[in-house]
Amino acid sequence: MPSPGMTLQRDQARLREFIEAHPRLFILTGAGCSTDSGIPDYRDANGGWKRPQPVTYQAFMGEQATRQRYWARSLVGWRRFGRARPNATHHALARLEQQGRVTALLTQNVDGLHQAAGHRKVIDLHGRLDEVRCMACPQRLPREAFQHELVRLNRAWALLDAGDAPDGDADLEARDFSGFDIPPCPRCGGIMKPDVVFFGEGVPRDRVDAAVTSLNEADAMIVVGSSLMVYSGYRFVVAAARSGKPVAAVNMGHTRADPLLDFKIEQPCAEALAFIA
Repeated sequence: MPSPGMTLQRDQARLREFIEAHPRLFILTGAGCSTDSGIPDYRDANGGWKRPQPVTYQAFMGEQATRQRYWARSLVGWRRFGRARPNATHHALARLEQQGRVTALLTQNVDGLHQAAGHRKVIDLHGRLDEVRCMACPQRLPREAFQHELVRLNRAWALLDAGDAPDGDADLEARDFSGFDIPPCPRCGGIMKPDVVFFGEGVPRDRVDAAVTSLNEADAMIVVGSSLMVYSGYRFVVAAARSGKPVAAVNMGHTRADPLLDFKIEQPCAEALAFIA
């Protein structure tokens, strides 16, 4: 039986051969890319939820109580999420782009860490958490500015601490959120929402079209750190397979697209990609 070190070397060699054989790569990334930056992921090795499912768009827009709970937890969680920095996985993928091997990187993450690592051709499929938008007018604010308003109106909450949850959330449980004060849109008084795609909300068409164009230009596809359980990402593997493009994946555990993959490396992302740097 090969040792873990030998298995890693074998997996790296296979991935290296795949990259060298396909000079134009379309890359899709997920939460597994950012765990080394201190941002927890959503799913276990079987693709199941590790915690209750995230808030839905319908609940956020329809229920004041849901918005209060969301923003209270986000106030606490943003303190660490906003300071997260790229890790070796982000830097390795940016290096691939610098080598001219990437048509585009499509990320399901909302942390902006690929761009912070120097990657330029990034499509933020689910948006970015570092901006907040009004749902009734064109007003947008940096998340940091909105954080200052949240803290100003809710100073007692700003003193709390809690465990990190995915995407800037925090595990504040058994709290009464009814007194939490949410700043309205400074322009029209409307509901402010992070500029990310919630569950139950559609991905903007222009992002999908840009990703399809980049996939069509590619020779092959690599999935890094995603179980692909969400259809918005999974559909691109389906499209690649239908067009005859080979697909490789680096992910710890099951993915929804396992039957469509040419091969999968079950190693931590940074270790699997270390040879690139």
